[in-house]
Amino acid sequence: MTTSDPNGAGPVPGAAVPASAGAAAHAEADALLHHHLRRQHGLGLLYGLLAYGSWGVFPVYFKALTGVSAVEILAHRVTWAFPMLAALVLRERHGRDIVRALTTRRTLLTLLATTGLIAINWLVYIYSVATGRILESSLGYFINPLVNVALGVALLHERLTVPKRVAVALAGAGVLWLTLRVGALPWISLTLAFSFATYGLLRKLVPVGALVGLTIETMLLFPAAVAWLGWAEAQGTATFLQRGVRMDLLLVLAGPLTAIPLLWFTGAARRLPLSTLGFLQYLAPSLQFLLAVFVYGEPLDEARLVAFGLIWAALAVFAIATLRERESGTAAAGR
Repeated sequence: MTTSDPNGAGPVPGAAVPASAGAAAHAEADALLHHHLRRQHGLGLLYGLLAYGSWGVFPVYFKALTGVSAVEILAHRVTWAFPMLAALVLRERHGRDIVRALTTRRTLLTLLATTGLIAINWLVYIYSVATGRILESSLGYFINPLVNVALGVALLHERLTVPKRVAVALAGAGVLWLTLRVGALPWISLTLAFSFATYGLLRKLVPVGALVGLTIETMLLFPAAVAWLGWAEAQGTATFLQRGVRMDLLLVLAGPLTAIPLLWFTGAARRLPLSTLGFLQYLAPSLQFLLAVFVYGEPLDEARLVAFGLIWAALAVFAIATLRERESGTAAAGR
């Protein structure tokens, strides 16, 4: 029985609510939550495609800088990226995070190491594009997840399931095959894979977000980058302000092209499960592969085709094993 206001103003506060009204309210709330989650997932997927897609077509940008040395491109990338990243940090009110990271000895030492690794990674990648070896950089980023696994076993003593051991062995066979057939180690692929895998491993050890971490790394590189550009200008070998407005704009564009994909990636990471993000990461090397073969005409001979085939097979085994592990973990949690 419901208690009503004697003046006819409706139910008295605290009085019982009909069960049907409560059920309808719950159903409406569930529907709104479901709609919100779907919208967030869709937005995360869009951000992920934009981030990995932009990284995948980066060779187009670097190809436009023909005639500029890899070191100078790297120096401009750092020089123009740091101010933009710093502005984003201030906008997002992460200033305290920067100060905390710089004043914590262990965090600062780790970030010094990651700064060196990301500089090596960027420099080798730019060099691979400039010298027409995009296929090798694509191969490096394809094997990167498997190098992550190998480092986890070697350094963190993680245990691998049999399928994941098979995946790592197949990737190793692909690299060995290419080495024997070409007669030299695919050093670009291995440098990119190991530098980025080690970078990712070290970044996991410090409580620093993607935006704050990259801002600190570019800040640490900034003095050396500016000094190098000043030296190049004094020697008369600098490109900036020497080859027209178009080239100057392209060099300045290195800043936004570094910062904006990072923001997209951060937006995706906040909204998507790791499994989805893990699959999206293959978009970048896939686009690099397609650009190398069909746009820039890099040779895909038998040796490289077999190596890619072995590594793609390794990734397929790895992905299936990972999915099964997650499904079994979810089933166990639901019991």
